[in-house]
Amino acid sequence: MLNFDNFFNKLKEFSSKSLFTLSGTEVTFFSICIFILIIVLSIFISKILQRTLKRTLAHKFTKREGTLTALLRLIHYSVVIIGLGIGLQTIGINISALFAAGAVFAIAIGFAMQNIVQNFVSGIILMVERSIAPGDILEVEGVVVRVIEVGIRTTIVRTWREEELIMPNSIFSQTTVKNYTLRDNQFRLGVEVGVAYESDMKKVIEVLGETARNMPWRLAEPEPRVLLQDFGDSAVIFGVYLNVDEPWKQRVFMSDLRKAIWFAFKDAGITIAFNQVDIHFDPPVTDAFSGLKKIK
Repeated sequence: MLNFDNFFNKLKEFSSKSLFTLSGTEVTFFSICIFILIIVLSIFISKILQRTLKRTLAHKFTKREGTLTALLRLIHYSVVIIGLGIGLQTIGINISALFAAGAVFAIAIGFAMQNIVQNFVSGIILMVERSIAPGDILEVEGVVVRVIEVGIRTTIVRTWREEELIMPNSIFSQTTVKNYTLRDNQFRLGVEVGVAYESDMKKVIEVLGETARNMPWRLAEPEPRVLLQDFGDSAVIFGVYLNVDEPWKQRVFMSDLRKAIWFAFKDAGITIAFNQVDIHFDPPVTDAFSGLKKIK
């Protein structure tokens, strides 16, 4: 016959047996089970909170779903960290004493992992400020990318060439980043073109304005603008500017606009200028060339 009292006594003895000592506190099998239970419970609470907030706030973030995703992830990390702290305190480990004991080690690790810590802190800042979210179109260091996922340490983006880049979050917090979709999708797109000095400038302005207005993808307001940018060495430089609401297609739009300008200039008889160099020789040089011809 099974002796339950003896079984429970052995189980109690085993669970209370010290496995190791951490920061002056004896850690037992029972305390480890309590610690794991608290961590699992914190993850469970985090998922319930995320599900509730997503259902409650979904209508407020219909246009910026990535912002809600970043907020939910930040809540998840916060709840798990709080659960970790509670778990350590529950099993009798003094967190402050533990931190004090490992202060020197932590400083050494901090110096060795300063880039990782920097990226981690930058990720927290991005999630709190919500200046960058999945789906945003950015220009980072001259490259236009679409944000796929904002992580706690890195951000995954996709380029026009369908290349996925893993970028450290510190780039977004330490450099100037152009966000085409921060408040809305509208931005001003422009191309430049140079015409010969002999061209009829009024006609050039008229053709450029009409070409820009005929672009099917441009926004109706504001009207396109044609600006005289500069008097170059070999050309008069004009800029054509119009508003669009699809930043990801700007490269295609600029190509379409340039092709339309090319054919419009061909039809109007306007010459697109190219670099030319006129060389003028002084009389002694021309005389020398004449002498060479006579000798031949």
